[in-house]
Amino acid sequence: MSTATTKVFRLPDLGEGLTEAGLVQWLVQVGDTIRTDQPIAEVETAKSVVELPSPFAGVVLALHGEPGETIDVGAPVLEVADPDAPAGASGGEVEKESYRAEERAGSGSGNVLIGYGTTERAGSGRRRARRTAGPARGQGGPAGRPGPSESAALPVLERPDGPAEPAPGPVAVRSPIVRRLARDLGLDVRRITPSGSDGAVTRADVLRAAVDQAVDGISLHALGAPDGTAVASVDGLAVVSRERMSPLRKAVSARLTRSRAEIPEATVWVDVDVTELWNLRAAMAPADGRAPSLTALVARFVLIALAEHPLLAARLSDDAGEIVSFDGVNLGVAADTDRGLMVPVIPRAHELSIDELDAALRELAATARSGSMPPDRLRGSTFTLNNYGGLGVDGSAAIINHPDVAILGIGRMIERPWVVDGAIVARRIAQLSLVFDHRVCDGGYAASFLRRVVELLEHPARAFGRVR
Repeated sequence: MSTATTKVFRLPDLGEGLTEAGLVQWLVQVGDTIRTDQPIAEVETAKSVVELPSPFAGVVLALHGEPGETIDVGAPVLEVADPDAPAGASGGEVEKESYRAEERAGSGSGNVLIGYGTTERAGSGRRRARRTAGPARGQGGPAGRPGPSESAALPVLERPDGPAEPAPGPVAVRSPIVRRLARDLGLDVRRITPSGSDGAVTRADVLRAAVDQAVDGISLHALGAPDGTAVASVDGLAVVSRERMSPLRKAVSARLTRSRAEIPEATVWVDVDVTELWNLRAAMAPADGRAPSLTALVARFVLIALAEHPLLAARLSDDAGEIVSFDGVNLGVAADTDRGLMVPVIPRAHELSIDELDAALRELAATARSGSMPPDRLRGSTFTLNNYGGLGVDGSAAIINHPDVAILGIGRMIERPWVVDGAIVARRIAQLSLVFDHRVCDGGYAASFLRRVVELLEHPARAFGRVR
């Protein structure tokens, strides 16, 4: 006689390196009978809102979490009674086997959801994380979940081991994700002071240690009570509200913190006369259609300049010992959305024509603003373009989109007085600002790239022989 076995579906990594997701709504209830791959919840990650399919079939015994709560990767999502599973294993044995299967990314339904799959072809990069959660809505015992599928858009070189003389003995770390982050930042987890309630090193501990190291020992810590809660007032001002940071804002914060902590950046900028480009765009409009966007035109000429200055579309190896160059450009384009800043990527953008770039940019913008951008389209960039002119500003010293080594910003294209052949005339002028990693190249190389972009934008007809 078979006995029903409880299986626990744990939150998979829904994207590269994501550590948590916000629960938007449940699509099932306790007592429902569900099938394999049936969506059971909507979750918001740092990159998009997605439906979460169950890798198990059976009767729902428990739902972990309420809408609005955050669930860590590896934490229980729901529990299912599987009447067809073999009996005889204790809860602890099932749990251990679950994680052995997790390490192998074992077999399952075959459904793949943005960075996580259930087939044998899926990668072994699932990361287990512990979570202090509220009570479940039902009862059940733990079991396994499938691992993710892996995709690496660009090669990554491993960082060597940490420095000598670490603290003796093993150190608890919140999850393998945190351990990898520490390794990527060149930190030894045994030298990091843990703040987790269970004595484990957390992601926040790693990021704080990275910043502390980057500023030569000047510690940066949030004001708060000894137990970690925030103070009630600041200089006599009462706190009126506290808003939990969204997964997207946390991801942006972590990436920008890492960028500023790691990259010795420098900025060069210049004003450019884009009058000819402005007029060219108007002339390119077909009789029954619309002209390509100015961003598409700028992107096409920037890609030409990058082909002549490939270091600005390269990467540094994890140990900063090698400059890794590629056979083209994956172009990241900053997009301001209701959910926050996103940088969707156009892969192999150097192969696209102006019209193809325009179509790709429009599609990416629409998808990003709808909140349905797949995480795999938000990684792999090798150079970032940021058109902040649409925000009504002229210039910005942007933060590099790690692990890129440069970002080019474009300000408003507005009419200004400009000297042409000794006469002051009205011309369309924009400011370009290039922020670059000074470890990869010097100011002369960056300035040469920027001058080449200016030449192409001011005299676009001269470059049309090279425009795809």
